[in-house]
Amino acid sequence: MAWNPDTYNKFKSERFAPFYDLLELVRVKPGLHAIDMGCGTGELTRKLADKLPNSNVFGIDSSPEMLNMSDAFRRPKLSFERRSIEEQLQIGQTWDIIFSNAAIQWVDNHAQLLADMIARIRQNGQLLIQLPAQNHNISNRILNELAVEEPFSSALQGWVRQSPVLDIEDYAQILFENRSRQMTVFEKIYPMVLQDANALFEFVSGTAIIPYLERLEGETREQFIAEYKNSLNAAFPKQPVFYPFKRIILEASF
Repeated sequence: MAWNPDTYNKFKSERFAPFYDLLELVRVKPGLHAIDMGCGTGELTRKLADKLPNSNVFGIDSSPEMLNMSDAFRRPKLSFERRSIEEQLQIGQTWDIIFSNAAIQWVDNHAQLLADMIARIRQNGQLLIQLPAQNHNISNRILNELAVEEPFSSALQGWVRQSPVLDIEDYAQILFENRSRQMTVFEKIYPMVLQDANALFEFVSGTAIIPYLERLEGETREQFIAEYKNSLNAAFPKQPVFYPFKRIILEASF
């Protein structure tokens, strides 16, 4: 997908809040080898690196648009490379810490994905993941409902994005089955207070709506945007808008 860093960063404080909760769960030791899978611009990877004394930290992301901004955050023992999470997991490298903030929701089959990530964690290592609870977030549900209506269903050829995100009980079970006996798994609401429903659309325009707009063209694309805005206004008629943004936090030791 083509990411727009400027659009994504419009709501930087709202997007960063779950990251800080995840960062608090990192077990700090010197001399670690850590990877940030789905590092985006690298700004938050730098914060992870700053927390880990004398450690090597490596960030990967599949978006050239996002990685173009990573030069501002490089420092000794912190590097970045364009690579997808799937490609990285095919490489035999192992890590003391695998960290992923708001990224794996774009990767399918989370049971297999987490097993593959855990297989790359060294003994006494740690897995830390944060992701949106997409199936419980209203903005995602409205998108999927709109996609099955005409003329959008025909234009999309019946395609609707099926989120791979699981319930927290499923993630806990997957971690247990992959040898974790010490874990932290929870869902948290991060309250967003926005000026109006149009501001909520701006927030979603940096992430969830992108796969749909990439598959639509011309008037149909503009109509989809207009209908989605109308649906958001109907769901959130009050001003300011209170949006209960649900996120999932996973941490496990191995």
